[in-house]
Amino acid sequence: MKEGKERQTEKGARGSFVKRMFGRLRAHGATFAAWLCLQAAALAAALFCLFTGRTETIAFCALTSLLSFLPFLLEEAFRVRLPATLEIIVLSFVFCSQMLGEGASFYVNVPFWDSLLHLVNGFLCAAVGFALVDILNRRRSRPALSPLFLTVVAFCFSMTVGVLWEFFEFFMDSVFRLDMQKDFLIDTVRSVLLDETRQNVVISVEHIAKTVLLDDAGEVLAVIEGGFLDVGVIDTMKDLILNFLGALAFSFIGYFYVLHRGKGKFAKQFIPAAEKPPKDEHSRKPK
Repeated sequence: MKEGKERQTEKGARGSFVKRMFGRLRAHGATFAAWLCLQAAALAAALFCLFTGRTETIAFCALTSLLSFLPFLLEEAFRVRLPATLEIIVLSFVFCSQMLGEGASFYVNVPFWDSLLHLVNGFLCAAVGFALVDILNRRRSRPALSPLFLTVVAFCFSMTVGVLWEFFEFFMDSVFRLDMQKDFLIDTVRSVLLDETRQNVVISVEHIAKTVLLDDAGEVLAVIEGGFLDVGVIDTMKDLILNFLGALAFSFIGYFYVLHRGKGKFAKQFIPAAEKPPKDEHSRKPK
């Protein structure tokens, strides 16, 4: 009997979870429409890849579908309400990064695609970090955190997320032999390793037109036209700089938002708000 009741309770919890999820999705028409479009696009792309034999791309379609639930999971985990504008941007970001960036190879074929997404990521992560600290600050009986402190924490939160993502890219490239850290062609190399005297002198090699890669036996493995291949370093630094600019932009907006206690209409579209408890909880009195 006890096991039956536990199973029934667990089933009811799952049912209420799914009910709350779709209730939140349907709460705003534009958000629900964006979510449905994302699911339809992921399904259509998966079927297309299945019939054309591009099975490796199906994984990106499945990941896109799963990540579309990210806004709701954030709301459930932190008991906050995401503005409709922020939800739509998050869904669009998932679509642009996974479906278009990885699945459709936009990262390789569309200039500045990766840069734009990293800039947006820094902006959004600063908004989320700002909201989390601000919500905790407001729940205190005496809010003691200054707007400047909130701004610094939000900025640091966004930069931390950016750094962790670069760690993840490096890990995937090193362990699974991927190329998430995209390479750049450069025509100049400066290195102390080229100094035969071992006196820590920087040797500069300029105007590189071609790089020939040889194996131990002297066989040509590959010929890189246009210069020397920078492996991931420039991409990583570029991503962090763009994340920095995005975080800095929202931190500036968020500072004045808190300074004037939430009067900024633009910032409200990106800052999650604390979820209001049910009315019956307000009416309960301690026994």
